Amino acid sequence: MKPLQHPDIHHLQAAQGWLELGNHLEAEKELDEIAPQLRVHPDVLNVRWEVYAKEKKWEACVDIAAAIIKLDPNRPEAWIHRSFALHELERTQEAFDLLLPVVKKFRKAWTIPYNLACYCAQLGRLDESQEWFKKALAIDEHTVKRAAIDDPDLKPLWDSMSGAMWKRTE
Repeated sequence: MKPLQHPDIHHLQAAQGWLELGNHLEAEKELDEIAPQLRVHPDVLNVRWEVYAKEKKWEACVDIAAAIIKLDPNRPEAWIHRSFALHELERTQEAFDLLLPVVKKFRKAWTIPYNLACYCAQLGRLDESQEWFKKALAIDEHTVKRAAIDDPDLKPLWDSMSGAMWKRTE
């Protein structure tokens, strides 16, 4: 897809800046300044997804991510975003099922096996969760460890591992 041009690229960059500053309302205003025919550009939709995620509009986030996937299926973040939104809607099995097919396509995206680990942990499939977590670590150990420290989605995995450790030492 063709990159955005002036002035639309400036509105997109401003929206990204507002998001970085924690102001999703101003980001949304900037996105609304983009020419209407370009608001369906994958770059614009990706930022719109971020805005809606801040507002916890998960149904809209699913739709936006699905639109990005349709326009440009080579964007791993679109697949990740769609599954994340589904998980937030408590449709975790669906989130897992729709993310699983792209594991091999995006081998360097640590977030994919990491999210699969989270979804498995939440579904009570702890052995599978641990395997996905190991795969994420193999891609980017430092980042994965930082992300996992306080991730409540992985709590069932950590609880099962600490329980197993206690059983071994008793």
